[in-house]
Amino acid sequence: MNTFDYIQKYPLRAKQLLGISYDQFTDLVNRAKQCHEEEQLKLEESKIRIHRRGGRRKEILSIPEQVCLCLFYLRQIPTFEVLGINFGISKTEANDTFHYWRKILRNILPASLLEQVENKEGDLIIVQEILTNFKLLVDSLEQHASPLNGGNPRTRLAPIDRPSDNDEQKKFFSGKKKQHTRKNQIVSLPEGKDIIDVKVGSPGPTADIKLFREQQTKFDKGQEFEGDKAYQGGENITTPHKRKKKQKLSERQKEGNKALSSKRIFVEHLIRVVKIFQVASQRFRLNADVYNEIVLLVCGLVRLRIGTFVLPA
Repeated sequence: MNTFDYIQKYPLRAKQLLGISYDQFTDLVNRAKQCHEEEQLKLEESKIRIHRRGGRRKEILSIPEQVCLCLFYLRQIPTFEVLGINFGISKTEANDTFHYWRKILRNILPASLLEQVENKEGDLIIVQEILTNFKLLVDSLEQHASPLNGGNPRTRLAPIDRPSDNDEQKKFFSGKKKQHTRKNQIVSLPEGKDIIDVKVGSPGPTADIKLFREQQTKFDKGQEFEGDKAYQGGENITTPHKRKKKQKLSERQKEGNKALSSKRIFVEHLIRVVKIFQVASQRFRLNADVYNEIVLLVCGLVRLRIGTFVLPA
C-alpha cells in the first residue's frame, strides 16, 4: 500500500508521516480540492479547445493521494524516484504533482499572522496594536543536518548547494560554518503560540540583528521583543546580560538571564516543529528559486499543526 492507503488504515500515524493530523489533512484536502476546481474552471474558460472535453489521459492518483504525496515529500524528502515508486507513478509525474500542489497549498496556508491579515489594512492595524500587549520572541535558524558518527546536531549544517556564480557563492558562504547556507528568522507570540512573522532565504552570513531590524519595520514602533545575545544593540528588545572580560555576572543578572531563557525556549520549540519537516532542515535539493516559497509553506503547515490557523469551512 502507498502512504495514502496506510494513513487511511492507521490515521493516528498521519502526523508522523505527513506532519499534520489526519483530521487536519482531511480539511486541507477539501480546501485544496476547492481551489483546484476553481483553477481548472479559470483555465477552461481561457483556453481554446482542440480536443473534446474529458479526452485527456485519466490521472492515476486521486486528489487526496496527490495532496498526500506533496505533504509526504515536505515531511520526509525522499527522491522523486522513490516518491513515484511509493505512489505507483513515474518520477516525472511525482515531480509535476508535487510542484502543482505545493503552489495551491501555499496559497491556502498563510505563513504568519501578519501575512494572514496583510491584505486587510484595518485588520493589520488592529493586529499590530494588539501585539504591543506582548513581548514577542525572536530567533533565527539555519538548516542543521542529522548528527554523523554521534556528532553534536547543533554544529552540523545541511548547506545549500554551492551557487555556480562566483559572486553569489561568496554572498552565501559562512566563514564561521565553512558552508554555503541560508538563514531564516521567526517572530512568535509568547509561549510559541503562533508565528507572527517570518523572514526567509537570507544569506547565512547575515547578522541576526540586521534581519531583526528589517523585520521591525512591520510592527508598531512601541513593540517590544525578547531575543538572545545575537540581538544585543537592537531597539525595544530584551537580551541576556553578557559577561564582560575578567568580570563575573552578579546573582541578579544570572537570575535575569535564567528568567529570559525560560521565556525564549518556546520560540526554540517552535523552530523545532518547523524542522520536523525535513525539507526545512536537511540539504535543500530543489531549485533555489523555490526555497522561500517552500519554507513559507512549511511555516503555514506548522500553524495548521499547532492549531493557530484554522481552515475555513
